[in-house]
Amino acid sequence: MSMMQEFKKFAMRGNVVDMAVGIIIGAAFGKIVSSFVADIVMPPIGMLIGGVDFADLAVVLREATADQAAVTIGYGKFIQTLLDFVIIAFAIFMVVKGMNSMKKKEEAAPPPAPPKPTPEQELLTEIRDLLKNK
Repeated sequence: MSMMQEFKKFAMRGNVVDMAVGIIIGAAFGKIVSSFVADIVMPPIGMLIGGVDFADLAVVLREATADQAAVTIGYGKFIQTLLDFVIIAFAIFMVVKGMNSMKKKEEAAPPPAPPKPTPEQELLTEIRDLLKNK
């Protein structure tokens, strides 16, 4: 088997495709959460504490000069990123909790009753029993 055929077989397995879809959706979800935090959550919080834009919050270590940019610690952006993380972690927690709940319900459900034998199977069983008794 050539290397290309092996790779194709590997890449087309269900788990790999599922994982790729999960990564792509996760990346898109991360962008949505970042926008939610930066554009919806942080402006009202900033307004409540005196009209502060969190993205601009920083500690200046060295002022800018004509030939060098300022050196700052951007703790406002860090706060936004921290909120992004908390929201994403909570969303993942809720998804995993829901999946575990569904799995427990499946395990707790009684197994389905075996199907009733067909008339042919009943006839064969009777013939077998008759042959055994002879």
